[in-house]
Amino acid sequence: MPDREWTPPEPYDLRRSLLVLRRGPYDPAFREERDGTLWRGTRTPLGPATLRLRPGARIAASAWGPGADWVLDRLPALLGGEDDPGEFVPRHRLIAEARRRHRGVRLIRTGLVLESLIPSVLEQRVTTEDAYGSWRRLLRWFGEPAPGPGADIGLWVMPAPGTLARVPSWDWHRANVDGSRSATVMRVVRVARRMEEAAAMELPAALARLRAVPGVGPWTAAEALQRSNGSPDAITVGDLHLPGTVGYALAGERDADDARMLELLADYPGQRHRAARYVLLSGVAPARRAPRQRHARIARL
Repeated sequence: MPDREWTPPEPYDLRRSLLVLRRGPYDPAFREERDGTLWRGTRTPLGPATLRLRPGARIAASAWGPGADWVLDRLPALLGGEDDPGEFVPRHRLIAEARRRHRGVRLIRTGLVLESLIPSVLEQRVTTEDAYGSWRRLLRWFGEPAPGPGADIGLWVMPAPGTLARVPSWDWHRANVDGSRSATVMRVVRVARRMEEAAAMELPAALARLRAVPGVGPWTAAEALQRSNGSPDAITVGDLHLPGTVGYALAGERDADDARMLELLADYPGQRHRAARYVLLSGVAPARRAPRQRHARIARL
C-alpha cells in the first residue's frame, strides 16, 4: 500500500475540487465519507487502483492495486496542484464574489481521458439521472471491484476498453443506453490509445483528437477534457442550461444561446471554463420555465 502526502496551497477545497469526477450521488467509482475522506476507483495505464484521500493541512493519500504508484506519482496534478487560479482576473462583480467565496477550488487534472469521455457520451441528450443510472449499471455489470479496501466499501473500477468493446447490444439496451450513444462508446474504445494521448496535448489539438471520433461533438469533448486535462478554457458549448445560466448571471438575460454566452465570456480569454464554473458556483440561475426533460426508458421499448 503506497502512501504519499501533499501540501495544498491555502486556501484549498478538496471536496469541491474533486467532486467534478463524481457521476451522481451513487457513483460506484466515487465515495465520500462523513469525515471528508474521498475514495476513487480508477483505471490507470498500469491497471486498476483504489485511491483514498484524507483532507487536512496535508492531504494524506493511500493507494492499492497495480495502478497505485501511477496514481500517486500524479497526485498533485489530480488535486489541482498544476492549476494557477491566480492567472484569472474577474471582470464581473458576480464572478469576483464567487471567486472570493470559493478560492480553494482548483481545476483538477486526472491524465485519464476515457474515464471522463465515456460517461460524457452517456450524458448526451438524456437527463443526468438517466446517464448516471447507465454508468452505474455498466460499472457493476462489466467493471471490476476496486483493489484492496475499495472492494470492501463497494467501490468499482470502470471496465477496460476491450471489455466495453465486447458488450452486446442487448446489454446496452438493458443499461438504458440507446444505439447512437453505445455506437459512439464502441468507436471510442476501439481507438482508446489515441484518445488517451489527448491528455498530453494542448487544448485545440486535444479537442480535435476527440472530435475526430464520430459521435463525439464539442460538448462531449469539452466535458471530458475539463477533467482529464484540467484546461481552464475548455468551455462547454451545446449545453441545455449553461448558456441561459451564464446569460442570466452576467447580463440578466434568460434566453442566451451559445453565441451570446461566448460573447459574454470573451472577457476571459484562455479562462472561459473557469469563469463559467464560478458562475455555477455562485448559485445564480434563472427560474426554470420549460418542462423538465423526460426520462428515457430505452430498456422498456
